[in-house]
Amino acid sequence: MRNCGFDVDFTPKDMQELAETAKLCRGDILKMTTLAGSGHPGGSMSSIDMYLTVYRYANITPENVKSPSRDRVFVSHGHTSPGVYSALARNGFFDIGQAVAEFRLAGSIYEGHIERMVNGVEWTTGNLGQGLSAACGAAMAGEIAGEEFSVFCFMGDGEQQKGQQAEARRFAAMHGLNNITAFIDYNKLQISGNIEDVMYQNIKDDYTADGWFVITVDGHDFEKLFTAIKYGQKIEQPVLILAETVMSKGVSFMENIHGYHGKPLTDEQLDKALAELGLENDIARYKEMRKAFVFDPSHHELEIPEVKVAYDRNKEYGLDVKTDCRSAFGDAIYDIVKNSQEEGMTPVAVFDCDLASSVKTDKVEKEFPDNFVQAGIQEHHACVAGGSASVNGVLAFFADFGVFGVDEVYNQQRLNDINGASLKTVTTHIGIDVGEDGKTHQCIDYLGTLRNLFGFRVIIPADPNQTYKAVGFAAENPGNFLVGMGRSKLAVIADGDKPFFGKGYDFKYGQVDVLRDGDFAIATYGSMTARALKVAEILEKQGIKAAVLNCSCPLHPDMEAFEKYTDKPVFVYEDHNEFTGLAATLANKFADDGEPVRIVRFGVRGYAFSGTPEDIFKLLGLDPETVAESIKAELA
Repeated sequence: MRNCGFDVDFTPKDMQELAETAKLCRGDILKMTTLAGSGHPGGSMSSIDMYLTVYRYANITPENVKSPSRDRVFVSHGHTSPGVYSALARNGFFDIGQAVAEFRLAGSIYEGHIERMVNGVEWTTGNLGQGLSAACGAAMAGEIAGEEFSVFCFMGDGEQQKGQQAEARRFAAMHGLNNITAFIDYNKLQISGNIEDVMYQNIKDDYTADGWFVITVDGHDFEKLFTAIKYGQKIEQPVLILAETVMSKGVSFMENIHGYHGKPLTDEQLDKALAELGLENDIARYKEMRKAFVFDPSHHELEIPEVKVAYDRNKEYGLDVKTDCRSAFGDAIYDIVKNSQEEGMTPVAVFDCDLASSVKTDKVEKEFPDNFVQAGIQEHHACVAGGSASVNGVLAFFADFGVFGVDEVYNQQRLNDINGASLKTVTTHIGIDVGEDGKTHQCIDYLGTLRNLFGFRVIIPADPNQTYKAVGFAAENPGNFLVGMGRSKLAVIADGDKPFFGKGYDFKYGQVDVLRDGDFAIATYGSMTARALKVAEILEKQGIKAAVLNCSCPLHPDMEAFEKYTDKPVFVYEDHNEFTGLAATLANKFADDGEPVRIVRFGVRGYAFSGTPEDIFKLLGLDPETVAESIKAELA
């Protein structure tokens, strides 16, 4: 849905004011890049006229920048940050002097690529090609939340070579995101030279073929830009404005030279350029301001929206039930979506990549299609769109297989982490429990991968009961989560004659569950928990009493649970790369605490095979019988 802010007439006064502001902005761009000694003046100067036109008329102002109904502006080619900062500052979002003086200064929020902590910036950009996905995520969130606004997305021409761009434009057309107006800064130059010499592309036909309405326009003519945007607002398709521009527009000795894509001017060149623009060279003042900068970490804090969800907190799978954790996830997500229909609850978006029946979101797809977002086999796009949606008014889930939802989209998850998003990634088919799918689909590095991201929390539940409650916990708590599980059906873990994780169990992040006590600890998690209990049973028959500790949060376990077991080896049993999983976490934590604890690893030492999980575990020496014998020998 569009909330058109361009239903006004463009006047000669508008033209004059925009032209005067554009000249100031070009001066800002040159000053800040020269002052920093780095940056990208060329693309900033070719994009600035588009930025100014949109920020002048779109429904986004310093006063409504937090409003759910504001227009959203996304900038994919974030290296044009000097242009973005200048356009925002000249429209009153912050002081231009601060942005110029602090550009690319350590500790400043005015970083080399735009960051979400800057007032008016919707999304921190990562590598090129992700901005349109983020724009789609915001538009999708608006549809689900019932908010009416326009979405504008600026991109470079070189980044159209990226595959994720194709994913995003197909998604936008498929879902009828007709409130998106995208712009391409078509200056035909990238770092290595002419875009067609670097990698041939047919931008206009690509977008047209994927269902977009394309308008080609002079990207430096304010009236034509305004007219194109206004006309596009009435088109019932996503609209691309292919803006023909000149790199470094406005300074004759810089124009159409690809070297200025990422090369600032010297002090002497700056003096010459500002004279041509008719502007004062006051960079000395900004140098003094730069020296006076004081770092304030609070300026880098990001807001994470609160959510309100409901689900059956007394849900319980009985001891007679044998089901898979992914089905428990399916029950949980269905309950959450169902309850989100109530007034006052946070609406939910469930992003799927052609796997609904496998990851068990198909009941949501069938009964609540408005909350189900089919992204096709386009994981890179879905991950970013989901992350963006999560900061635009909805509770966003991204359900996928482990190797797709973690490994394939690592960079996209990193971008979600940097953005302070609140995406709930749920991956099935992790570990060698996947079995027959073979080594390409056995995700054995999800902990090692996500431990690199500072803000991610990971939950690997032990059985269906814990899965249901873990999904609910992730849903109602802010931040990015991975909830991971295998594919096999599991017996419900018992506590005497009742389920251990059933009624009365309250999931707490980091809590280590002592499933049975003993003289030494077997630490485990996920589908390996039942196998660890089997190991303990085998050992008990031989007079050896093993404790089984379920570390469902294997990146952040509460170490107090291990205090009574540090006088003997701690055995870690996991179907994960043995060097980067729970064993690595415990080794680091024991070392940090100065505890001289021996850790014995039972994990995956190489890519496994295709076959039944039990056969694979036996081949790898990870079946309960073999592990029990190895523990017995180690203790002896």
